[in-house]
Amino acid sequence: MVGQDAIRRALVLLAVDPGLGGIVIAGRRGTAKSVLARGMHALLPPIRVIRRSCCNADPADPGTWDDATVAHGATLSRKPISILMPPPFVQVPLGVSEDRLLGSVDVAASIRRGLPVFQPGLLAEAHRGVLYIDELNLLEPSLANLLFTVVDAGINRVEREGISFQHPCRPVLIATYNPAEGEVRAHLIDRLALVLSADTPLSLDQRVEAVERVLEQAADPVGFWRCHGPGLADLQRQVATARRWLGRVKLTGEQVRYLVEEAIRAGVEGHRADLFAVRLARAQAALEGRRLVVAADLRRAVELVILPRSAALVPPPDREPPPPPQPPNEPGGEPEPEQASQAEAAPDQPQSDAVPEIFLFSPEGVLLDPHLLAQVAHGKRRHGKAGGGALVPSPDRGRYVRPLIPRGPIRPIAIDATLRAAAPYQRARRRSLSQGKGGRKGQRQGPRLLLREDDLRVKQLLRKAGALVIFVVDASGSMAQNRMQAAKGAALQLLTQAYRSRDQVALITCRGRRAEVQLPPSRSVTAASRRLERLPCGGGSPLAHGLALAVRVGVNARRAKEVGEILIVLISDGRANVTLSNSLASSADAGPAPVVLAEIRQELRAIAAAIQGLGMELLVIDTGRSHRPSGLAVELARHGGGRYQPLPDATPQAINAATRPWLGRTAGA
Repeated sequence: MVGQDAIRRALVLLAVDPGLGGIVIAGRRGTAKSVLARGMHALLPPIRVIRRSCCNADPADPGTWDDATVAHGATLSRKPISILMPPPFVQVPLGVSEDRLLGSVDVAASIRRGLPVFQPGLLAEAHRGVLYIDELNLLEPSLANLLFTVVDAGINRVEREGISFQHPCRPVLIATYNPAEGEVRAHLIDRLALVLSADTPLSLDQRVEAVERVLEQAADPVGFWRCHGPGLADLQRQVATARRWLGRVKLTGEQVRYLVEEAIRAGVEGHRADLFAVRLARAQAALEGRRLVVAADLRRAVELVILPRSAALVPPPDREPPPPPQPPNEPGGEPEPEQASQAEAAPDQPQSDAVPEIFLFSPEGVLLDPHLLAQVAHGKRRHGKAGGGALVPSPDRGRYVRPLIPRGPIRPIAIDATLRAAAPYQRARRRSLSQGKGGRKGQRQGPRLLLREDDLRVKQLLRKAGALVIFVVDASGSMAQNRMQAAKGAALQLLTQAYRSRDQVALITCRGRRAEVQLPPSRSVTAASRRLERLPCGGGSPLAHGLALAVRVGVNARRAKEVGEILIVLISDGRANVTLSNSLASSADAGPAPVVLAEIRQELRAIAAAIQGLGMELLVIDTGRSHRPSGLAVELARHGGGRYQPLPDATPQAINAATRPWLGRTAGA
């Protein structure tokens, strides 16, 4: 592997201490994320498991055995037979079902025995090995929550369909994703020790070297392995030795205090970073063959654990940063003789070598090292909530997520779940059928599989759907023409950014006595540009009718199951002067109506409350020139459970920046 030094170093340390939990690698396509994951698996030493165990049970640790192994071991008078095997490498497919992930009923075995029999899932297979998730951001959210909860707890308990089974689940979790295709929820990332980016740019010489290595391997695989294989074998032995040393490595109270203070200065939330940093410092010391942690180990822990979780990326102005200390040896290299002698003399080690002389963060939370600043700037997530969209239920198409007991019309039948529900009762049903028909013993009568109505299960299907952004623009005389241009520009900008996420944009103008839908929900930039080319301004401000019309457009889109979430963006200066009753009156009855502000406020409050009740989001953008916020705009945002954003200089970029963070909020919750 050429480049990616930080990720390679992190993976080696993860192989030394699987208790770190795992790593998340973010990167664009073609940055060798999968290669890194499989390369780390090659570093893990073989494991000894009990033969025929469903989850690679460790014969030396009976306290972690699964229920089946415990029951089998209780019937044996001797130790169970064990074998040596390479650690498993299990990849979680994006379309995995909950049953395949957690485990379910073994239909064939249950029919034979007449009792529910547990069928292990992917989490059981991955115990004591590597669990690899490619495109973590595209994994169904409920499954991701289940997976991380089980891995975090270390135990998988399955209680379903007559099954009660428990087994350990402590794999090394490696997850990768492309930030351009959507972000990963923060609470999932926080559960893993290491969060690094593979987007660090390579130099020209490094890219040339990478191409040459690929060509060399393709031309002569045996010769290529003869050249690079010994280095991998040395690293494997070093990892195995470090695992044996790990339990002897100790930290002093002052060293723990240093790591905690660095996390506080970096503004890291929670305590997971502190705990992970302590473990990683111990793993680094064990990899170097030392029993005591030194300053270089603490710095490595800050760089790999605390730094990626920090929001501090700006160096202090007009201040010369101190020179960075020399990095320790790369994983795989032998320690220098002088360093080895210092390691042996660790108990008499000076205090200055035990804790770094300087912090990487200032008390104000500013990163002091410009070299690390460049590293984090490349690895920081730069993309917002992009493609993928929200998941919405669908009666006839989409991804099969889980089986359900049918209520109402029968949807697509879940054959697997139906068979699992019926399997444990086949023997009893055949016996009952045979007795009812007076059949002779041993004579098979009736169908092979006996199903009842309460066995029936249907599929819950989810499909992806984007957001619908409905712009309600005040086009009255109090709104200048440039405000209308800003709203049009923001709508077109959102459309150009939404092609991955299936987002749609609609635009409603409020002018004169009524509001009109100028742009129905659309994903087409060309159609939107043509419809929005000329929009007149002037007249009254029928904001109540505009918001009511936006609610109707949103409800119709949701009824057609075209969108997953709806955001209504009201762009106005807050000067409504037309009641909803006047807007809905026929043209013959429409005369000059008096402006009743109390009635207008009451109507707007009711509509805003309806928006919140229907689960739609509301963003009120106040374009008034006054320095004081519009009371009506603030009131609308409060009653609609939304957000108030004053933008007196409402440019397309400003409106787009205020709207974009709201997209995906519901899906990512």
